[in-house]
Amino acid sequence: MNDLLMRLIYRRQQNRRTMDKSEQQFERWFKDNYPMMYRLAYSLLEDGEDARDAVHQVFAEMWHRQPHVHQKALPQYLMIATRNSCLSILRQRKSQMAVEREYSRQLSAQDLREHEELMTELQRVIDDNLTEQDRRVLTLHYDEAMTYAQAAQALGISTSAVNKHVTSSLKKIRNILKITR
Repeated sequence: MNDLLMRLIYRRQQNRRTMDKSEQQFERWFKDNYPMMYRLAYSLLEDGEDARDAVHQVFAEMWHRQPHVHQKALPQYLMIATRNSCLSILRQRKSQMAVEREYSRQLSAQDLREHEELMTELQRVIDDNLTEQDRRVLTLHYDEAMTYAQAAQALGISTSAVNKHVTSSLKKIRNILKITR
């Protein structure tokens, strides 16, 4: 039993020594290669935060996977890994932009449907609840973009009568649709 315990302690100590050495080596790789990796990532992504994320992703994967790369080939390996990390981020961006465009398109279509429904409801309220004169005044003022004076002249009534028709018509419409000012 004592012998087994001693072997486990020895292995643990060996693993610590190996880990300390690999941590130091990893830190040296990071310090030596980070600047060129960052420049590559920034040139591809044109965003500092995304560039840092891409480079950190490469080192995180390298730490966890511990690939067997010859010391002389390490810079090329890291640059290729950085490029691939950047391409992954660019694909994610493209996918996210497509989702946002589709959402915007659907939202616009939904807004258009809601607007059309509201306009249909408004027209129904106008047709069912306003007098012929009220509808003519609203048509001239809102659809034809006439001023009160122009609408009054076209209908042969006073400007104050136009104002009265518009005001009372809008009040009726608001009450029916329960729209508040």
